[in-house]
Amino acid sequence: MKFLANFIMRGYSQAALVAALVALLSLLIPLLGPISAAVVGLVTLRRGSLPGLRVVGLATLGASVLAALALGSPWPAFGILAVFWMPIWILASVLRSSRSLVMTVQFAVIFGLTLVFALHALLGDPAIYWLQLLEPFQQALVRDGIVQADISQALFGELAKWMTGGFAVALVLQTLAGLFIARGWQAVLYNPGGFGEEFRSFRLRRIVGVSILLLLLLLGFERGASLVADVLLVLAILPILQGLSVAHGVHRITGARAIWIVGLYVLLVFFMPQVLFLAACVGLIDVWADIRARVARRAKNLG
Repeated sequence: MKFLANFIMRGYSQAALVAALVALLSLLIPLLGPISAAVVGLVTLRRGSLPGLRVVGLATLGASVLAALALGSPWPAFGILAVFWMPIWILASVLRSSRSLVMTVQFAVIFGLTLVFALHALLGDPAIYWLQLLEPFQQALVRDGIVQADISQALFGELAKWMTGGFAVALVLQTLAGLFIARGWQAVLYNPGGFGEEFRSFRLRRIVGVSILLLLLLLGFERGASLVADVLLVLAILPILQGLSVAHGVHRITGARAIWIVGLYVLLVFFMPQVLFLAACVGLIDVWADIRARVARRAKNLG
């Protein structure tokens, strides 16, 4: 990855070439999307907003030409521009000016919340829209005999209720993934260990924790998916990241073996809902308990 980051920083044309090629490959391999976004993020973080915007423009031009040649239409390039490059450019600009990872992540979450409110305001009941969008897939499953008609109707009906919050969360997470990759590249090239220290110090203000707890209390009066549930899905990104930050911080303070952090992410892959819930709980507790500071004091006393 260091070689790739060095190549990206050689010039605008190199950065735009990598961003465009990886973005088009992401149409086949979606996990490559954040890497394409990270190219724009790295240039923006290191050189500034205008150079980053120049890379966005060149990458869009290059991707539209390549898409027209390979796919017969330049429009996929503009979809990539809207979903990957512009959001990462905005977040990288915010991080460069504020120098605060917490503030930047909160800005990304606010974007996700804005999307949730906009979809509810424009669509009235977003579940109806998602159900119509998923209907061809539902019919295909029933036609192929994978699920029964009555079961699929109930399943997709419930899924459609959660799609708004899930869609917003996915957009926020993929943009943050690109931002974290870009920040990691920047640290590797110019400030070794800097991103790790920055992430380990990730800490929310208590007002954020109070807001989440109040919404959880309000959710208790709701039945199933709702606007409150969609908002909580997006807000949950914050305590989850703080929980992971606590894990990394405690690991660094105690000097534990790397296998513990590796094990955490292995569990995250195989038991994602449970591990994310646990991370969110740890993150919320840490808002008031400051677990890292307590562990540091205890380690100092023992040492």
